[in-house]
Amino acid sequence: MALPQRLATRLEQRLAVKWPWQALKAAGIVGMNARNGHYIARYNQRRLYPLVDDKLRTKKLAEAAGIHVPELYAAIHTEHDIAGLAALLERHERFVIKPAHGAGGEGIVVINGRQGQDFVRAGGQPISLDALQHHASNILSGMFSLGGMPDQAMVEYCVDFDPVFAPITHHGVPDIRTLVFRGVPVCAMVRLPTRESDGKANLHQGAVGAGVNLATGHTVGGVHHNAPVQQHPDTGAQLAHFAIPHWPELLLLAARCYELAPLGYLGVDIVLDRQLGPLMLELNARPGLSIQLATGQGLAPALERIAALPEIPSDALARVRMSVPDFDPNSTPSSTLPDPDLHQEFYF
Repeated sequence: MALPQRLATRLEQRLAVKWPWQALKAAGIVGMNARNGHYIARYNQRRLYPLVDDKLRTKKLAEAAGIHVPELYAAIHTEHDIAGLAALLERHERFVIKPAHGAGGEGIVVINGRQGQDFVRAGGQPISLDALQHHASNILSGMFSLGGMPDQAMVEYCVDFDPVFAPITHHGVPDIRTLVFRGVPVCAMVRLPTRESDGKANLHQGAVGAGVNLATGHTVGGVHHNAPVQQHPDTGAQLAHFAIPHWPELLLLAARCYELAPLGYLGVDIVLDRQLGPLMLELNARPGLSIQLATGQGLAPALERIAALPEIPSDALARVRMSVPDFDPNSTPSSTLPDPDLHQEFYF
């Protein structure tokens, strides 16, 4: 046993204290080193990264597999293409411009309408055509791409989010992030934009994450800037006991995405459109760990259980049933709210 650990053990015995890392381990929390070393490095083959790091490629794979995605209006590959942006945008009142190789929501601009000659961002701020063209040029330069490499800009359909989310979000489009391990959904949260996140659903930009009970499709509480919260900071709405619509369909869709990109440790982002239903937004080969704070549950027990299995079913429905044994793909989330004490039980 190394000297620092021996000292820690002696102090623990003498003072009867629990060190923070011991409490986190006991709660089943997976840290960054464990995520990178035990799961991403072991289960995500690097040759498969381009399938998810290139959002244009992911979209084509999904369309070929019959998985619905937001419509691609155009891809801007060169500075010369930017000259055609004005004509393209005349045909669309609402749209999204984002980098094909972006990460963490960086570089995404959501346009919800027009105000005279200007466009209106999700947060309500006006933005001119010149500014949008400049933004597209920045995307091409690699300002927002992984590794700073030259990139492409995507212009795509702006999701008209299901109005069921209106009471618990602020502008923007909520999405449902599901962590899928070896094709088996193990954890989920709905990410809710805030005024601070400017309509984006990324937690590190100020969005709220509300954990979801995989079995019921109900939220169990939330996290904002890595701290547990009970209410949305802008709307004041309670974050627990909210029934996610289309939950069985969402869970099965998340499991199917493993077949598009067979990365063992995979984040799947799905949005709910008012007219089109569930749409797969993007996949992530390096999903973050804040989902544990949103659900109030450590990932280690579920990951270790699935890692120990010698084989994983090839059928997506069978994989979902490994997470939710009584899963019914034709059921709907119960209108009966879960036990009011459930939320508290999920927090340490």
